[in-house]
Amino acid sequence: MKVTGFSFIKNAVKFDYPVVEAIKSVLPICDDFIIAVGECADGTYDLINSIDQDKIRIVPTVWNEDLREGGQVLALETDKAFSHIPEDSDWAFYIQGDELIHENYLDTVYENMKRYKDDPRVDGLLFKYLHFYGSYDYVGASSNWYKQEIRVVKNDKSIYSYRDAQGFRKGNDEKLNVKPIDAYIYHYGWVREPEAMQQKRAAFVRLYREDNPIDTAALQGDRYDYEKHVRELSLFEGEHPAIMEERIARINWKFDYDITFKKRSFKDSMKHILYRFFGIDLNYRNYKII
Repeated sequence: MKVTGFSFIKNAVKFDYPVVEAIKSVLPICDDFIIAVGECADGTYDLINSIDQDKIRIVPTVWNEDLREGGQVLALETDKAFSHIPEDSDWAFYIQGDELIHENYLDTVYENMKRYKDDPRVDGLLFKYLHFYGSYDYVGASSNWYKQEIRVVKNDKSIYSYRDAQGFRKGNDEKLNVKPIDAYIYHYGWVREPEAMQQKRAAFVRLYREDNPIDTAALQGDRYDYEKHVRELSLFEGEHPAIMEERIARINWKFDYDITFKKRSFKDSMKHILYRFFGIDLNYRNYKII
């Protein structure tokens, strides 16, 4: 069985992405790794080249600046990397530049790859998610955080990245058939130095609006205000991936949050009640569980 990892990145240094840790977290079960690196001048190429030149292949790309709605360019860059996965690979392990998998789950992922490699019913594997926010001590608890997503897919070129690269579809807009596995993706997209967070957020606003406006109210100031935008958090009591230890030790800002405070919208409250007391999950699913 051959496994190829893949991802995309741009301005990893400027926006303080843990992309080195992300790639290294999946490399132990990948035979090789393809990453589409967008044109940039902040040292991202050198950063990626420093990881493992025997396993990693960089695909230089230029982002389509005309795609200014819904984050479409992110999906396009994902597809560029996916298209370079070798034909003899059975599985493709997708990891974004701010996502990691804990080393404790690697065996589980690999065993499920072997189990479903030749099962034609299965298009991919569905992972659980932990979304860290503000610091490495808190995880999102409100309904706006997605709970699961596809991160391993068959090497089927009818599969493509969907919308803003959060998930995948195949053929003529068909949802993938997936098997849930007992493994978590650790998402660190909302944990970075507040200045870098503000710069990253400003750049992403431009990717999600067709007419390229900047939300000056939300982006006011040089530092991202974590407390202002938080909804509901829980205390993280587990262990981070070992490869994140050095980055966590370098944290140079403080974020404390009262987890008893619940800033829920009416929609969040209804979703919470339905799920907790009736087992009804109304969150959007971009996949079909089999």
